Amino acid sequence: MPEPPEVSKFVSVIIPVFNDAERLKTCLLALERQTYPKNLYEVIVVDNASNESIEDVVSEFAQVKPTYEACPGSYAARNKGISLAKGEILAFTDSDCIPASDWIENGVKSLLNIPNCGLIAGKIDFFFKNPEKLTPVELYENIEMRFNQELNVQETHFGVTANLFTFKHVIDNVGIFDEKLKSGGDREWGERVFKAGYQQIYADDTCVKHPARNSFSQLYKRTARFEGGKYDLMMRANTSFLKLGISIVYALIPPFKAAYEAWQNSELNGNKQKLQFILVIFFVRYIIITERMRLYLGGYSRRE
Repeated sequence: MPEPPEVSKFVSVIIPVFNDAERLKTCLLALERQTYPKNLYEVIVVDNASNESIEDVVSEFAQVKPTYEACPGSYAARNKGISLAKGEILAFTDSDCIPASDWIENGVKSLLNIPNCGLIAGKIDFFFKNPEKLTPVELYENIEMRFNQELNVQETHFGVTANLFTFKHVIDNVGIFDEKLKSGGDREWGERVFKAGYQQIYADDTCVKHPARNSFSQLYKRTARFEGGKYDLMMRANTSFLKLGISIVYALIPPFKAAYEAWQNSELNGNKQKLQFILVIFFVRYIIITERMRLYLGGYSRRE
């Protein structure tokens, strides 16, 4: 009997890693336990010039193929993985993510069941160090900064690379990731896929878990990186200095509306959680203001 089409495609899973060997091992353990046939997928781990060795970790897994990319940035690392991939289907996740056991199986099924499909954006759930006692930053991540892949696909035509499936022929057609971008490269690539006429689908059953940031320093790095990515894209679009200035002025408006909505949010338990959440809102706005002024007034994008 011929093999069902959903399990007949070879898949290359591509994972960039930068100084994250401990969480990488957890990710690779999850990928080793996939329901997809072992002979039909490979895992390419791209060391993006880490200061720590990942050799001991990757050597424990027979299906993992380690490689190295000296050019800094996760998109450069992903492009290196793409260049080595044998798969007709490419799957992307991050070293700090934990894919569900049926992640590859469901991602492939969704990709093959949609005519002219360009990408599948899977579900991303947060998990926490101590679910019974969330830090203020975890509260914010859980409510305000959820990875809403469905909205990404519907409204801005992309999926984040923590959980993304595509065909190799799609990348051959629209091109690889723009490795000059420090952030927002997944969105820029997804927009190219959309403009090329491919369908883009959100798949709720194709799930990975992602750790919520739990400290103000982690939140600072992430927010600054996002602002750097926005700046890069605006510069590429030759955005006028006037529009850049308006963007700074807009950021200077205190987030009172967001604070009021937080106070009314039923997901926050008690005044203490509400005040903590509002504190984080103002902290994020402070980062946005300082980064926009630094970047737009002659600064440079930073790498996390």
